[in-house]
Amino acid sequence: MVDENAEPMSLDDLVAEGEEPDFDQGSFEEIEAIKGERDEFRDKFMRALADVENIRKRSERDRREAENYGGSKLARDLLPVYDNMRRALQSNDEADGEANKALLEGVELTMRALISTFKKHGIDPIVPEVGDRFDPKLHEAMFEAPVPGTKAGDIIQVAAEGFMLHDRLLRAAQVGVSSTPAS
Repeated sequence: MVDENAEPMSLDDLVAEGEEPDFDQGSFEEIEAIKGERDEFRDKFMRALADVENIRKRSERDRREAENYGGSKLARDLLPVYDNMRRALQSNDEADGEANKALLEGVELTMRALISTFKKHGIDPIVPEVGDRFDPKLHEAMFEAPVPGTKAGDIIQVAAEGFMLHDRLLRAAQVGVSSTPAS
């Protein structure tokens, strides 16, 4: 009589009890085939786990990039607004300040709010100074001119500030560059 609740005995248990297992050659081949299939399934499972992990990492990277750079088109479209406001504030120095004082004060407040919003979203200005070296990664040469007292590649004029969005160039600073040959 077979006890259905008893745990199945392993091959080692049968051999230890002195019983010879009754296997024919077909049983060994079947066991080897099952082991091969098991190894194949284990390999597929491990590859599937690796694929899932790669997909998770890729989606996390894509999410971060979308969060950081998703608004770059809007940011680029706002840069001319920044430029126009900067020009309006610079014209204050040239015009009668008393006549337009309230208007210019409003423009200054709006400019501060825009700059604050830029900083909040990772947009930082690139503000080259006259005399700095031209860097093609950050600057766009609008013109070249020989200027006495400068070296070739020095910035001689800043036409517009550039901007970085986190670690990416949003707009290069537009500059004039000296073409004075070395003497």
